[in-house]
Formats: sequence, C-alpha cells, structure tokens
Amino acid sequence: MSKLAVMLGGHTFEIEVKWIPPDGKPFPVVVNGETVSVVVPAANRPGADLEWIIVDDRPYELVFDAELRWIRSYSGIHRLEVRDMEATFARPPSGDGRVKAPIPGLITRVIVSVGQAVQVGQPLLVLEAMKMENEIRSPAAGFVTSLHVQSGQSVARGEVMAEIK
Repeated sequence: MSKLAVMLGGHTFEIEVKWIPPDGKPFPVVVNGETVSVVVPAANRPGADLEWIIVDDRPYELVFDAELRWIRSYSGIHRLEVRDMEATFARPPSGDGRVKAPIPGLITRVIVSVGQAVQVGQPLLVLEAMKMENEIRSPAAGFVTSLHVQSGQSVARGEVMAEIK
C-alpha cells in the first residue's frame, strides 16, 4: 500500500492506494479516511500521459507538470506537493551513525544543524527523488556531529549526508 500526503491548493490530503489495476478498471483509494472509487484510463500504457481520471463516477480532466510541481484542472492551475509518508529511512546501511542517501536525489531541506540533539526517527532532511519528497530520519539518538549536504545539493546513492554520534 502507498501512503501519500498531497498538498494541493493549500490543503493537505492523506491518500492510501493499494494498487492500480489495468486500464479502465475501478480501484479503491482512501482520501482522508473516506474510500472513493477511482479509474485511471491510461495507467499502464507506456508513454501515456494522464489527462483525466474518474472519481466516484465523475470525470476530471487534469494536466500534470512533468516535475509534479503543479496540476491544472477545470478550475485553474494549482501548486502541488507530494510526499511519500512511508519513505522513512531510519537505519543507515553502515550502522555507524553515518546517514547515507538511500537513493539519488536532490536535498530540498535541511531540518537540523550541527551540534543539535536528535532522537530516533526525528526528521533530519528532505530528499526529493523520482518526484517524491522523502523525509530522512535519524537512525539513533545522539548529536548531529556533521552535515555533508545543504539545500539544493544533489546526492548519489550511498553518499554520506550526515553523521549522528
């Protein structure tokens, strides 16, 4: 199941999707705790652009920015932010307090500073990858001894971003 936080037009929606079936088949989506039926006509066609969806038998024409920064609907253009609520990386592969990038991406926000005390699971920074914001969390309680990244910086998979001791 995918759990997403979608901010659209200043409102945040919590969305849960188990899977998207082949073209034209309805599937359940939970939006803020309420289940709706959704049909995505071109979901599995290679190279197909999503131009419309059907929610509870009501069609919506949509145009998405390629970077998922905005969406255009009948009512206009709306700023869009998508965050994967399950994308938390609490255990560094090294096991030694180094927090490494789990995937390549762009650092969009550094939340902590050197010398700051942190708890297990506390957000350290935000890594944007594949059009999704991933909150990188502390693997252990301790202090931030170093930060090797800054906002706007690209990172490679496995690159050390911070150290917690």
